[in-house]
Amino acid sequence: MANEAVLTYNPRPTAPRLALPAGACDSHVHVFGPAARFPFDPARGFTPVDAPKEALFALHRLLGIERCVIVQSLIHGFDNRVVEDAIAAGGGRYLGVALVPLDVPDAELARLAAAGFRGVRFNFMSHLASPAGIEGVVAFTRRLAPLGLHLQVHFESSLIHSLAEPLARSAVPVVIDHMGRVDATLGRDHADFQALHRLMHNPLFRVKVSGIDRVVGGSDYTAGVALAKRLVQDFPERCLWGTDWPHPNHHHVPDDAVLVDSLAQIAPDEASRQQLLVTNPQHFYRFAA
Repeated sequence: MANEAVLTYNPRPTAPRLALPAGACDSHVHVFGPAARFPFDPARGFTPVDAPKEALFALHRLLGIERCVIVQSLIHGFDNRVVEDAIAAGGGRYLGVALVPLDVPDAELARLAAAGFRGVRFNFMSHLASPAGIEGVVAFTRRLAPLGLHLQVHFESSLIHSLAEPLARSAVPVVIDHMGRVDATLGRDHADFQALHRLMHNPLFRVKVSGIDRVVGGSDYTAGVALAKRLVQDFPERCLWGTDWPHPNHHHVPDDAVLVDSLAQIAPDEASRQQLLVTNPQHFYRFAA
C-alpha cells in the first residue's frame, strides 16, 4: 500500500450545461473520511485524500443533484459509520449501501436498514478484496429479504457468464454496478455485453449505467455512452445512474460535469431522464416523498 495519499476527485469541479430534473438522484458515490474521525481500513489497497460528505454535498449542489445513494467503500471496510454519518446529515435525501461479511448478525443488518441503508454490496474484482463465494452470497440474500434490502454486485466483465445463473436465484433484487464493467470499446455485440443484456430481461435485475468513463481506455466516453444508451432504451424502468464520485482505482479523474452532460445522449429526452434520474431511484430506493 502506497504511503502517499491519492487525490481521486477534482477539488475545483465545474458546472454542467445540462439542467437535471427536480429530485435527480446520483445512485452511486462513495465518501472517504475524514480519516481523523473515520479511520481507513488497514487492509485497504491504497490511501486516498479525504473525500468527505461536505465535498460530496457541495458537488451535488453544483451539479443540480438532490438525492443520492452512498456505497460503502473498501477504504473503510466493514465499518459503515462513515456512510451512516453522511446519511444522517443528508436530511432524508441520502441513503446507503453497506459492506458486510456473510456472518454479520441479523441485528446489525436490521440496524443498518433502519439507519437508511437499502442494500449490501459484494465485490468480485481482482483489484479489490478476495470475493465471497457466489453460492454463499446467494444464500445470504434470504437474510436480506425480510429487511427490504437488495443485493449489489461489482464484478469483472468476464465473470458475468459464470455469475448470471446463481445471481438469478437471489431472494432479493440484484443491482449490477457500472454496466458489468464491460469493455465498451469492443461494442455491443461482444459476448460480455450480450450476456449482460440477456440478464437484464429478468425483472429481478437492475443495472447502473454509471462508469461510462471506466469502460473505455481514456477520456473519450463515446463507446461507454453508446452502451449506456442502449440499456436505458431497452430497460427504461430498471436502469439507475451515478457519477461514481470520487473515482477511486481509475486511470484518470473524470470531470463530473462531463458525466452529467453525457446524460443528454444516454437519455436523450426529458421523459427518459425523468425515468432514469427520478422515478427509478425513487421507487427502488424508497426515498421519502
